[in-house]
Amino acid sequence: IKDWKTRLSYFLQNSSNSKKRKCKKAGKHCNYFRPSPEEAQLWSEAFDELLANKYGLAAFRAFLKSEFCEENIEFWLACEDFKKTKSPQKLTSKAKKIYNDFIEKEAPKEINIDFQTKNMIAQNIHEATHTCFSAAQKRVYSLMENNSYPRFLESEFYQELCKKTPISRATQST
Repeated sequence: IKDWKTRLSYFLQNSSNSKKRKCKKAGKHCNYFRPSPEEAQLWSEAFDELLANKYGLAAFRAFLKSEFCEENIEFWLACEDFKKTKSPQKLTSKAKKIYNDFIEKEAPKEINIDFQTKNMIAQNIHEATHTCFSAAQKRVYSLMENNSYPRFLESEFYQELCKKTPISRATQST
């Protein structure tokens, strides 16, 4: 537990007092804010609220890493990216990469899905469509929503985000 607390404390330390942090990724600027306690509490209302928030997604991903099951969110995100792909050539190459990374037996980030779903994907991968991973993505989403998400909401890290920090006297006088 201490190891993941250390990892997750990174988010608290690097974004304290809701300061803006910028990152450069492929020429884009991404803004990350430490959420207010009210915003963090919204994540408990729906799993989609958590996934839609960049900080929430990063925190959930770090939590999954601490539980040794980050392949689930990585697969889900890869599928979300895959569904946005326009080019048929890119669709096929991305489908093969997702299959090699997450689906095939002994894949480096193999996800836990049933044999029938794996077989269905293996058959459809050669003529990839935007929906060839839909069944697997739904299963992984359900697994995260029903198992990992409730544990995340009970985690010390999430509980810390939801706490209101008392205003210090020094802050009040300025």
